[in-house]
Amino acid sequence: MLSHERIWAAIDLLAARNDLSASGLARKAGLDPTTFNRSKRVASDGRPRWPSTESIAKILEATGERIETFLGMISMSVTPPEPDRPFHLPHVPLIGFAQAGAGGFFDDGGFPAGQGWEEVAFPPAIESEGVYALEVSGDSMQPLYRDGDVIIVSPTAPCRRGDRVVVRTREGEVMAKVLARKTTKQIELLSLNPDHANRIIAMRDIDWVARIIWASQ
Repeated sequence: MLSHERIWAAIDLLAARNDLSASGLARKAGLDPTTFNRSKRVASDGRPRWPSTESIAKILEATGERIETFLGMISMSVTPPEPDRPFHLPHVPLIGFAQAGAGGFFDDGGFPAGQGWEEVAFPPAIESEGVYALEVSGDSMQPLYRDGDVIIVSPTAPCRRGDRVVVRTREGEVMAKVLARKTTKQIELLSLNPDHANRIIAMRDIDWVARIIWASQ
C-alpha cells in the first residue's frame, strides 16, 4: 500500500542501505541537501508533501538500486530512522548457492559455519537472529527470483504449506521451491519456474530446510 509515511520511510531505508543520511543521499543524487529533511515532508499548512518521481529516480540512479527494491521497502512496516543521521542496517552472512551446495559450509542445524563471510545489509523489521543471505544463481527460480538477487532465509522459522523455502539435500543440491506438503517421510516441493520439475524428496535425503523471509528484488 502506498502511503505518505511509507514512501518517506523507504527513502530513509534506501539511505541507510547505502550508509548515508537522508541529506547525504540527496547530495549523492545531485539534489539540494535539504530535499529529504523532515521539515520538507509536511507543507506549512499541515498537508503531507510527497517526494517527486524525479527525485526518486535520481536517488535510485545514484545508488544503483532497482525500483523493485525500493517498492519492497515501501511495503515493509518499519520505524523510519532519523532522516538527517546515518543509520546502519543489520548485516548477515552472504553465501552463494554454489557455496551452499558444497560441504563444510553449514552445521547440522543449517546455519553457516565458520567466520569471514561476506556480509549484506537487510531490513531492520526482520528478526535477525540466525538468519543469513543466499545469492541466487541461474534461472531455476525465475520469475520470482533472478540471477544475482539476494534472499534472506531463516533455518528456525516454521515452514507451512505455501511458504517459499530453500532446501539442501544430503548430496549437496540446493534449490528454492514452494512447500506443498511435508510429512515425516517426505517433502513435496513446487517449482517456481515451470521449466523445472516439481520434486518429491524423502526426508532421510534432506539436509535442511530454511524459509525465505525476504528478497532484495
